[in-house]
Amino acid sequence: MTRAVVADDSHFMRSVISDILNDGGIEVVAQARNGVEAVEAVHEHRPDVVTMDVEMPEMNGIEAVEQIMDEVPTPILMLSAHTGENDDVTFQALDKGAVDFFTKPGGEVSMEMSRLEDQLVDIVSSVAEASVGPSRESAGNPDSTESTAVSSRSGSERSADEYVENPTLLIGSSTGGPKMVEQVMSELPLDAEFRVLIVQHMPEGFTGRFADRIDSRSDYDVREGTDGDRIGAGEALVAPGDSHMLVSNYHAGRLRVKLTDDPPVNSVRPAVDMTMSSAAEVIEDPMVGVILTGMGEDGAAGIKSIKAVGGKTIAQDEETSAVFGMPKRAIETGYVDSILPISEIPDGILDAIERDRQEVN
Repeated sequence: MTRAVVADDSHFMRSVISDILNDGGIEVVAQARNGVEAVEAVHEHRPDVVTMDVEMPEMNGIEAVEQIMDEVPTPILMLSAHTGENDDVTFQALDKGAVDFFTKPGGEVSMEMSRLEDQLVDIVSSVAEASVGPSRESAGNPDSTESTAVSSRSGSERSADEYVENPTLLIGSSTGGPKMVEQVMSELPLDAEFRVLIVQHMPEGFTGRFADRIDSRSDYDVREGTDGDRIGAGEALVAPGDSHMLVSNYHAGRLRVKLTDDPPVNSVRPAVDMTMSSAAEVIEDPMVGVILTGMGEDGAAGIKSIKAVGGKTIAQDEETSAVFGMPKRAIETGYVDSILPISEIPDGILDAIERDRQEVN
């Protein structure tokens, strides 16, 4: 049975969260009122997962995450209220090593938590399976046995005329994905001239901040997608939380997206499958589909769609994935060209759009 520590400064919230997890088959072995108690509980009980409030007295959630990851690396799920200030703090927690976050309900908390209880149990179970600590630090290990099609040159050693014209890059990720997406985008050279569509499973309200973070770390112009948005070379859109992002039109190297509130696909909205499959139907120029860490099977059908129209496909390897669900399901389709550790994915993407390689294939 999965064992959890619940940290929250509200007695009511600790009780509600603990009851939901216990009823869902997750044993709550300890509760903590602040970050100090959370760190102590992790040392004492060695749980499989921690749910961590952001704002707590004595030691806040960010400080507790940092200390736990330094001393007893343990998968941590942040529980955050959606406010402008907490958005930034939540991403700071991810930077410190937290695996994912779950938005605390507003309004009538007891009714909202009851409505969201299945989602909470699912995400806590998923985070509990995440690989954290030293195994995740091996992301840069070039000797990974899962790696295939390793590039011999970095992006800085290539010139713009080596790339095919008008390539589109589609990235899908979930649990553990924000830092991975940021890493890939930060190493992608602008002269590759991708049009980039990013689908990260993330609650509404946080995707705008996520887009801003990628924009600040990347040479690409990155923003949250809006209905009817168009992008060309060197631009990227992040699917907004709670909306599917579909490619509706493509002409002369520019693509247009539309947003829909159609029912969730693979229990999520936005869904990677929706974006990738719509791109495969509309875009005739070169495409590269990438599936990064995450739970579930979203993206597997999308990878098949991209491969069916001649696109190139990449999946993150198990060793460097926090949760290997999405990459594993994509690989099992038989339509993934390369399985790479996160450190080699940027060059794998560039390999996929080199003129010489395209001509050979």
